Amino acid sequence: MAGYTYTTLTQAIKDYSDNTESVFVNNIDNFIQSAEDRILKAAPLEVFRTNATTTTLSGNKYLPKPTDWLYTFSVSIVDGSSNKKFLLNKDVNFLQDYWPNATATGEPKYYSDFNHDTFIIAPTPSGGFVTEIHYFYRPQSLVAAPTGVTWLSENAGPALLYGSLVEAYTFMKGEQDMLAQYEQAFQRELERLVAFANQAEGLDFYRRSGA
Repeated sequence: MAGYTYTTLTQAIKDYSDNTESVFVNNIDNFIQSAEDRILKAAPLEVFRTNATTTTLSGNKYLPKPTDWLYTFSVSIVDGSSNKKFLLNKDVNFLQDYWPNATATGEPKYYSDFNHDTFIIAPTPSGGFVTEIHYFYRPQSLVAAPTGVTWLSENAGPALLYGSLVEAYTFMKGEQDMLAQYEQAFQRELERLVAFANQAEGLDFYRRSGA
């Protein structure tokens, strides 16, 4: 898979689009970030799974999410007997119906996404339970990477390019035939990326790349 740096990718977007107009150039970072977002949501990769540990607050049914959280795989607590217990994921309405009195406390059994920044848990914690969140995180965008490269830019270069070109041609209101070709190319590269990730999973270099 061909890789890109921030500089070479932005130049490629200008070259493929044949557009160096200032308004277009000023939006290239947005094209790249939109493409990254599509890749992360369409091809969840093992390399972007991680864990975070926190502690519940007694009497507080809300639990902050990690700042780079994208979506959750599991939430677990350590109970009073030092046993690890996984909380069940339920709808917010279920939790509020199950535990309507937030002042009552107990050992948490359920969790739900309250909003982008916060989980809600029930029962409301009766103490400080050590909590582990296993989640899919949003890696740093190429447009903000101090080294000028990211895992996606080095290992998913074609997908990042074609995804950016889809955004660029949509912005330009370009020819629909060309837009469709770039979208097809993007989807093809997504399939290759998933196949690559599946093959690489478990290899040392794959783990280190996401560290």
